[in-house]
Amino acid sequence: MSESIHPTMDPPLKAATGIEGFDEITKGGLPYNRTSLVMGGPGTGKTVFALQFLVNGAKDYDEPGIFVTFEETSRRIIANAAGFGWDLPVLQEQKLFFLDAQVLPDVIHVGAFDLQGLLAGLEAKVAEMGAKRIVFDSIDVLLNLLGDPTLERHEIYRLHHWLSESNLTSIITAKLDISSPTGFSDLLHGYNYMQYMVDCLVHVSHSVNDRVSLRNLRVLKYRGSDFAENQVSMVIGPHGLEVANLGEASYDYEVSSERVSTGVDRLDQMLIGGYYRGSSVLITGAPGTAKSTLSGALAAATCAQGERVIYVSFDEAANEIVRNLTSVNIQLKPYREAGLLHMYSVRSEARSAEEQLLYIRSLIARHRPSCVIIDPISAMIKSGGELEARQVAQRLLHSTKAQGITLLTTSLLEVTSTELEATEMQVSTLADTWIHLSYVVMSGERNRALSIVKARGTAHSNQVRELLLSDDGITLADAYTAGGEVLMGTMRWEKEQQAAQQHTEQRREIERRRRQLIASETELQARIASLEAELNSHRAELTDLNEIEVSQEQQWEQMTSDIRRLRGEEE
Repeated sequence: MSESIHPTMDPPLKAATGIEGFDEITKGGLPYNRTSLVMGGPGTGKTVFALQFLVNGAKDYDEPGIFVTFEETSRRIIANAAGFGWDLPVLQEQKLFFLDAQVLPDVIHVGAFDLQGLLAGLEAKVAEMGAKRIVFDSIDVLLNLLGDPTLERHEIYRLHHWLSESNLTSIITAKLDISSPTGFSDLLHGYNYMQYMVDCLVHVSHSVNDRVSLRNLRVLKYRGSDFAENQVSMVIGPHGLEVANLGEASYDYEVSSERVSTGVDRLDQMLIGGYYRGSSVLITGAPGTAKSTLSGALAAATCAQGERVIYVSFDEAANEIVRNLTSVNIQLKPYREAGLLHMYSVRSEARSAEEQLLYIRSLIARHRPSCVIIDPISAMIKSGGELEARQVAQRLLHSTKAQGITLLTTSLLEVTSTELEATEMQVSTLADTWIHLSYVVMSGERNRALSIVKARGTAHSNQVRELLLSDDGITLADAYTAGGEVLMGTMRWEKEQQAAQQHTEQRREIERRRRQLIASETELQARIASLEAELNSHRAELTDLNEIEVSQEQQWEQMTSDIRRLRGEEE
């Protein structure tokens, strides 16, 4: 009786694409020596994806590749890719081969046609250059021209069998029928079976949301491997495709207990020393509540320590910000000239939110700052919708944390009600420190108020402070209450003046009473002196009387003695 053996299955080998983000969501890349299908509508990036897969394989992994195109000529494809900086002409010399396989319609009608000759030629080329990767771009163009569904299916199976036997990591790209009534874009009619043949299926799409162009990618299946199944954003940037990587479900990065100054002394006191280095700070408020002013204060304080800062402003010119902040004695121009402060002005609707993130990340990689300011991050909602902007904001927050960068973002609130402090993008739930700015309107005045909604990991003031802007800078007034109500502006000034007047009157009354008592004391002291003099006079007179009395007594005794003596002599 034979034993049942259950060998341990090794995980499938994978070929890294080198496409940032994609290798993370697929846990390593495309299936090695297997076939993957990349499908999508026009302009979704199928050709760029496939070509980048070949370029990175040739440059970074020493795996030569072949690109077979059934639609555009190789010359046009190379010209289109010139802007990515891939240096294709150099790669073509040894590691990259382009084959133009376009078939004219009149050739199809002359007689029978199959891929056998093409594949035989490719097999020889694979052996000649030691190719490890191959791409068949726009296979649907060829199949569409064959005109026979049975033949089309047969040729696809022929291609699939050839790829299986050739031990090449391959990509086939095909168009989608974007007008499909099913609600999901399908492969052009008759080619759906291709989705079941391949080992990995990637769907790329291109849509417009609020007039902003958005590209997305989703891995629909991956045989023998786990992968991130959610749809993620994709951008065609200056170096090719970049795929949004939402990262792992858990985060593990270093944290610091060091404090960095906010640039406002009294705000530092409210936060018991300032922001934590490497933390995320959110400042919310209605227009004009001084969000940019507090941002500029942090930038100036950080640059004053010799550290680099990136300040990205949406829909406001950097020079205007620098000029406006001088009115509150925040001088940013010297730091820009010294190369410590790098300010960039961006039109919010010029790029999608994902492209904005790519741009910011490129700035961070270029300047390596210790602090990044995004003013306001809520502008990204204009770049493709709330959900897209929220995901970008979350990834930005976690990315800066992982690099130990202090991130300050502002968020514009269109309303001033304290009941609506939360941001549309829900960044407030992720930020470590949340400062809310608001208006307090009373007695015909609008005054700015600041409160700390939360500050994770540190004690902080719970008071609502009046935010004061002047030529000397920014300060926060002590909380002033009267009758259980916080007073600001003119009402506070009037109350302080009233209290000061009462204090002055009290001091005047005390001084008047003091003078009165001093005068009374002087009068009494004079009376006491007079009485003492009179008393002394009486005492002197009494002494004189006592002396007279003593003298008289002595005389009387003498007279008495003399009389007794005379009477005795007479007897």
